Amino acid sequence: MPDPISDPIDTKQSLLDAAEALIAERGVAGASLRAITTRAGTNLAAANYHFGSKKALARAVIARHLRPINAERLRLLDAAEDEADDRGPDLESLVNIFVGPVVRFGREMPDRGRHFAQICGRAMTQPDPMLRESLLGELAEAIQRFTKAFARALPELSPEELLWRMQFMVGAMAHTIAGSQMIEAIHGDTLDTRDLDGIVERMVRFLCGGLAAPMEGSR
Repeated sequence: MPDPISDPIDTKQSLLDAAEALIAERGVAGASLRAITTRAGTNLAAANYHFGSKKALARAVIARHLRPINAERLRLLDAAEDEADDRGPDLESLVNIFVGPVVRFGREMPDRGRHFAQICGRAMTQPDPMLRESLLGELAEAIQRFTKAFARALPELSPEELLWRMQFMVGAMAHTIAGSQMIEAIHGDTLDTRDLDGIVERMVRFLCGGLAAPMEGSR
């Protein structure tokens, strides 16, 4: 059994991998610390040494995915804003920056990508305040930056309408990622869920149409 001090990197990663898989399957409440350590091939002492609590471990699971994704999103947004005129980046560029890093991040690690999508789905649809709190904490800066950027790109929308349309965008993105297995089950080989670049391209076209749709009563 790994020693938490003599083999810290491998033990910590094993705990994160095990926690991620079990939280995706069972939620935070259903993934006991003992079950996580058993799956990781280590012990409670190692979990306490590296994380201190199950809550901290669950937050670390979320952070290890969202932080690099959001760092990439914000890097791309900074570059696009530096190159744009006073109106800011165009709508297509913004949507691509918003959804592309999320859809593509699981390319090299499909199992981890699926697990994380399931965790995000739980946070959005099930009563798990810890998951929601952790997600919102990691997303706060990105939400603020992208809301301002989309407001500049879509000045004709009211603040309320903009927020609704951004929510619909997040929903389409989350469904596509988390629902890949269901898509395959329904459509078989007709839809290639491995073609991430193609999925992003189609999603960007679709979302731009919805985001830019005329307000009710306008022509």
